[in-house]
Amino acid sequence: MRQRTPSEVLEFARDHKAVVLDVKFLDFPGTWQHFSVPIEALTEDTFQDGFGFDGSSIRGWRNINESDMLVIPDPATAFMDPFTKEPTISLIGDVFDPITRERYERDPRALGIRAENYLKSTGVADKSYYGPEAEFFIFDDVRFDQKENMGYYYIDSQEGSWNTGRDENPNLAYKPRYKEGYFPVPPTDQFQDLRTEMMLTLIELGCEVETQHHEVATAGQAEIDMKFDTLVRMGDKLMTYKYVIRNVARRHGRTVTFMAKPLFMDNGSGMHVHISLWKNEKPLFAGNAYAGLSPMAIHFIGGLLKHAPALLAFTNPTTNSYKRLVPGFEAPVNLAYSQRNRSAAIRIPMYSPSPKAKRIEFRCPDPMCNPYLAFSAVLMAGLDGIENRIDPGEPLDKNIYDLPPAELSRIPKAPGSLTDALNALENDHDFLLKGDVFTEDVIQTWIQYKIEREVLPMAQRPHPFEFFLYYDA
Repeated sequence: MRQRTPSEVLEFARDHKAVVLDVKFLDFPGTWQHFSVPIEALTEDTFQDGFGFDGSSIRGWRNINESDMLVIPDPATAFMDPFTKEPTISLIGDVFDPITRERYERDPRALGIRAENYLKSTGVADKSYYGPEAEFFIFDDVRFDQKENMGYYYIDSQEGSWNTGRDENPNLAYKPRYKEGYFPVPPTDQFQDLRTEMMLTLIELGCEVETQHHEVATAGQAEIDMKFDTLVRMGDKLMTYKYVIRNVARRHGRTVTFMAKPLFMDNGSGMHVHISLWKNEKPLFAGNAYAGLSPMAIHFIGGLLKHAPALLAFTNPTTNSYKRLVPGFEAPVNLAYSQRNRSAAIRIPMYSPSPKAKRIEFRCPDPMCNPYLAFSAVLMAGLDGIENRIDPGEPLDKNIYDLPPAELSRIPKAPGSLTDALNALENDHDFLLKGDVFTEDVIQTWIQYKIEREVLPMAQRPHPFEFFLYYDA
């Protein structure tokens, strides 16, 4: 994705013989929505006038008595959709109130823009960079259902270690053992070509990619890492990433999930996020403190650790997220920081001595998050740490999982459930309200939506394992 003016977008569409314009925007939980119009509707006025739509039908948005909304495309987001039959130019839009012409406060992209503006207003930095490492599973067959008298899910993969004994006419073996998918060469890794196609498609759309590889779990777990970018642009790229990964897989008769924990007893999918602050094109996290960090970076870490329980309501926003955040599967359940140590919630990578490479890695998030909300919340927590000079305490360079119980008990823990994270957010969100980045309406709507649409429905449904535990009680 490169910066374009409206006239350049029109030229881009003509050069690629586009006949359709597709406009995409994000609902509140974090899923792309879209509609398409004939290419004749794309003019320079489009980038001022936008398109009207019904906001009451979008999850977490308007009431039906105030449903009219406006989406205005951002010319910097143009790309040719590689998955449509007819040549289609895609644009990501910002949502506005058609009467006030102000950005809609529950539009996640608008919130990300407010976060970037607030950062500049503080004078601390003028740019924040994010490099997410989003993991996912590639499956061959997924079935699930829930009715009054039954409930189940069934997942299958030609790479699944559980299929070593299946009659496949012939079964060629080469299926990664549990927790051994990181990362043997083909033929054990059966998805090299598929991941490469995903990677090249992302590059074609302007998303710079650094690496692609198999991940730790069996059954096609994968990771493709994009080069870091600023908050809103990385939000755009991460949504494009999910779109590309899913559609390339579907083109080959496979399906992808970004669920944090789709498999029992194997590693889940996280999204470690690399973060740095810059000002006047200079990095601010490099210095002479611990692990080559600056005092600013240390205080940023202090803010993340202090507010982590509340942050997780946005960075780990589903009930399934907390099935990943359990000991024993490389998940950061302990809120500590360390250089190199991947068992800590915050790691300081030590690959390069260059000040430009100095960053922190927040390891808690997972790829189900709404990236604009998650990155904005992380930024606000870190800025609160800088403003208040929050001390993160001593680093933990030991293997957390090998600590004696008494020592381990003194390390703060991540929330154990979405309910715990939402309660933490309810009790600790003043830092998010600074600069009107988050609003009380956004926070309360998020909490209410998650409780009513996810927490309570999950709590009300019998689980298959409960029959194993309790049927004969």
